Amino acid sequence: MTIVGKEDETEGPVAGPANRAFRVHRAWIVAGVALVAIIGAAGFRATPGVFITPLEREFGWSRGTIGFAVSVNLMFFGLTAPFAAALMDRFGMRRVVTAALALVAAGSGVTVFMTASWQLVLCWGVLVGLGTGSMALVFAATLADRWFVRHRGLVVGVLTAGGATGQLIFLPVLALLVESSGWRVAAVTVAAAALTVVPLIWFLLRDRPEEIGLRPYGATADTPVSAPPAGGAAVRAVRVLRDAARTRPFWYLAGGFAICGASTNGLVGTHFIPAAHDHGMAETTAAGLLAVIGIFDIVGTVLSGWLSDRVDPRVLLGVYYALRGASLLVLPQLFAATTEPSMLVFIIFYGLDWVATVPPTVALCRRIYGQDGGVVFGWVFASHQIGAAFAATLAGLTRDHLGHYDLAWYTAGALCALAAIMSLLITRPRAASLTA
Repeated sequence: MTIVGKEDETEGPVAGPANRAFRVHRAWIVAGVALVAIIGAAGFRATPGVFITPLEREFGWSRGTIGFAVSVNLMFFGLTAPFAAALMDRFGMRRVVTAALALVAAGSGVTVFMTASWQLVLCWGVLVGLGTGSMALVFAATLADRWFVRHRGLVVGVLTAGGATGQLIFLPVLALLVESSGWRVAAVTVAAAALTVVPLIWFLLRDRPEEIGLRPYGATADTPVSAPPAGGAAVRAVRVLRDAARTRPFWYLAGGFAICGASTNGLVGTHFIPAAHDHGMAETTAAGLLAVIGIFDIVGTVLSGWLSDRVDPRVLLGVYYALRGASLLVLPQLFAATTEPSMLVFIIFYGLDWVATVPPTVALCRRIYGQDGGVVFGWVFASHQIGAAFAATLAGLTRDHLGHYDLAWYTAGALCALAAIMSLLITRPRAASLTA
């Protein structure tokens, strides 16, 4: 965190007398509040893995049925993102994120009363999907673009790692709560955590630095200030998609990110715990391994953000996807009733790569599509969640029909190799041009 001396033309207020008191630039405080919000919202996204087996036991639902509810959640999570980015431009981050946290709390809390699978789809899939889709990666990208000129990639990496931090904090706790008190107590805990963050967002988050007489961190007097786009949020989101869809880089980015979602949230995030349980591992142990992924994901994502400011993002994406694919191809041989050293190596390696793809993807969207980069990333992220949704359902059906997940792991590994190739095919961005 950078300590700013007297307010000079680089990081000081747009107007007014110089303030010579040493203080932290407000951009870092806003980023800190956003980080807490993202951590709070990540709680429910950590629950599918620990809820599958308890719901299967209590209601007799198949893993394919429960996986479908997860798929709906992931689908809404993704399809909400581009509209949320436009809504943040239109109404401000504070209002949108406050409403999103309320939806997460409502969806999680109401699940305790459900008695049928369609209610799981409605609460877990629709309500929580809409809430979480209005935050997370789109929120991080929008905030970094508005509040930072310097260190944007690093900030995106830190905020993205907030999701992993939420998983790290909540997953072992939720697993213990499910084991000791039942899944309903865990669901209420998530709802309470989301509501706790609301006051912080409402009172401390600001939409733009200009609102409080500041420039973005690292901006100079010559840095242009972007005004909020005019027009309706939905119309703008659709217009940006129409324009971006005419360019080849968009489809490479969207295709690669769809595979990214399938190989992380959809497959590992949803089915790793039940897959490990199939091999005799305790659910709490498997949840602990996912939490360790969260620890190393923080390191990997922050490092990726730092590298995105210095290395060609296309090369970073190609390397990340290739390494992830290789690790998934060997995973089926690593499952056992106990935690073997080889599994720990996989957990560490996979954790470093979990969402390291986000900072270079955000950087490419910004470089290629300029002011519309945040909304374009929203659509790219939508493809991420569509891929995750398909993987969550198809992996569950694979387990139901074959009795194991091996085919799902191998398919995901091969798809990651394809994503690596697509990333390297993205043409180098050219100024004042959106065409490939």
